[in-house]
Amino acid sequence: MSIEKKIEPVSHLLDYAFYISFFPQLVAGPIVRAADFLPQLKKPTFVTNEMLGRGIFLICTGLFKKAVISNYISMNFVDRIFDAPTLYTGLENLFGVYGYALQIYCDFSGYSDMAIGIALLLGFHFNLNFDSPYQSKNITEFWRRWHMSLSSWLRDYLYISLGGNRKGKVRTYLNLFITMLLGGLWHGAAFRFILWGGLHGLALGLHKFVSTFTWPKIQNPFVKNTGNILSILLTFHFVCFCWIFFRAQDMDTAWQVINRITSHFSPEIFFDFVMGYKAVLFLMVLGYILHFIPAPVEQQAENWVTGLSLTGKAMVVFVTILLVIQTKSAGIQPFIYFQFLNSKKQMRRGRDSNPRYSYPHNGFRDRPIRPLWHLSKRNSKLNTKESATGFIAEKSLMGASPYSNRSDSIGSNLEALCAG
Repeated sequence: MSIEKKIEPVSHLLDYAFYISFFPQLVAGPIVRAADFLPQLKKPTFVTNEMLGRGIFLICTGLFKKAVISNYISMNFVDRIFDAPTLYTGLENLFGVYGYALQIYCDFSGYSDMAIGIALLLGFHFNLNFDSPYQSKNITEFWRRWHMSLSSWLRDYLYISLGGNRKGKVRTYLNLFITMLLGGLWHGAAFRFILWGGLHGLALGLHKFVSTFTWPKIQNPFVKNTGNILSILLTFHFVCFCWIFFRAQDMDTAWQVINRITSHFSPEIFFDFVMGYKAVLFLMVLGYILHFIPAPVEQQAENWVTGLSLTGKAMVVFVTILLVIQTKSAGIQPFIYFQFLNSKKQMRRGRDSNPRYSYPHNGFRDRPIRPLWHLSKRNSKLNTKESATGFIAEKSLMGASPYSNRSDSIGSNLEALCAG
């Protein structure tokens, strides 16, 4: 079966150049097929009120996901955990993994939403790229919801080219594994990326194998709903486990994170941990709540924005920008896919085997620091020497007193709100 979709050649070179250089999707997706985009050039370009409303809604939600949620939890929590996981308890490492799962989703989908929204304001339509992937009940459904333009590209140009499911069951499982292995290698020439892709390939093959059996249908609604919830939790935690290898600087760091979670969990510090990271945990909870909002509710919100007057739409944009300003960091946090591109350029120059997570100067990013729960009075009676030492070490490495209180802490207004 041919994977090529026949399209008519464009009559003007400028049309082709416009498709290649169309800036909303140029760097980080969604991957727009010529068969979907070029026919739109033959139609009159206009922006309806629905397109304007949906475009503003997607731009604002994408900006909120990227600039507020992703950036804040990354620079104030996730990066610290993955910089030195042994300096933190297993509880902190586990929440660091949960935080990265939310960070990478908000980063990728936030960019995609903004690209789709900008295209709508210019009169063009892009396909949906993320569809609440953490609501998936199995790994196959996850890859139908996660970065759908990339998933379909891997399917069409790797999986089907390898033979797909046309050469027997064993070859089908092998093709799935090879496809995801190459997908992992595309993200970086490191064993951890290959392992990430291999784990997903094995999971896809296992699910396809299990799906070949006939299972009795569950009639009881309570049992069925409970099973669905457990399936979502299992899929989510498998994806989170794979994210450890994707995010870690190297394999040693990944094993350190796993070891801390399994051997040094320290659940007794939970309440002090919550009090110390109120702003971070608030945004994490908010992010996951928004992620699991049912599609009809999200559609109602979009319809509400669409129904606003032009002044109302401008106010929505203004409030979004205000939120971004209130939580902005001292430096610029680039999109993760931008970091992939920079990493590949530097690797070709031979600067570093994996510069994606390399930090300048002393090994840590020059990010603002705020007092953590490790040194609080509430924690003085707990045996948290490791975490307190980790905080002091991080501050010392950055050339600052571990007890100094800097005035440029990220999102100070948000933290004050949560503290109140």
